Amino acid sequence: MPAPTVLLVHGAFADGSSWSRVIDRLQAEGVSAQALANPLRGLTHDGEYVANAAAQVEGPVVLVGHSYGGPVVTYAGGSAPNVTALVLVASFGVDYGVSALGSVAEFPESELNSALEPRAYPGSESPELYIRRDRFHSVFAADLPEEETALLAATQRPVALAGLNDVLEVEPAWKTIPVWFAVATQDHTIDPNSQRAAAARLGATTVEVEGSHAIALSQPDAVAALVLAAVRAQG
Repeated sequence: MPAPTVLLVHGAFADGSSWSRVIDRLQAEGVSAQALANPLRGLTHDGEYVANAAAQVEGPVVLVGHSYGGPVVTYAGGSAPNVTALVLVASFGVDYGVSALGSVAEFPESELNSALEPRAYPGSESPELYIRRDRFHSVFAADLPEEETALLAATQRPVALAGLNDVLEVEPAWKTIPVWFAVATQDHTIDPNSQRAAAARLGATTVEVEGSHAIALSQPDAVAALVLAAVRAQG
């Protein structure tokens, strides 16, 4: 079997550059890795986009999803036949018929909820969401320097609220392929206990990483090591 290609999918309020430090480390180990541009418009829409991208890769694919990107790769991994593993990073963990927000409904609200700024966008009755710039550091990346998070806040990509409310309409990939999960223990965006519960529910190989929601940037060694474990387990 050829070596897997790693496709990394960002979540809400971020873009592909959020994986840059992880990609550096993967490439140093000889792993082919690419960050995809997640549209952030809706779970089915985004999942189909990523599944199509994965299916066009020659050979096996390991899909890595951060935050809302976790549900997206959960969808895509069940639709693209060459996806052999998932890695979820500070993520929601969804099952069939469950949305990202629904998957955390039984846990206390995170700091994110009070920091969201809804804006209208053309063609939709549902708003898209940003994190208020004055709250971005605390909510999203409290373990990064404030000058760096100011730039992240200014370049954040909004997510359609509909995407967070869309339920998973395909069989989740984690029912048929192995999953690795990085729990961010200081996460103010997705409750760490909800991440632990999701990892257990998905039967994931789990590591706890002391860091904020942005652990791919603040703790790239730990995140890259987990991705490498998933890659190497593919034989």
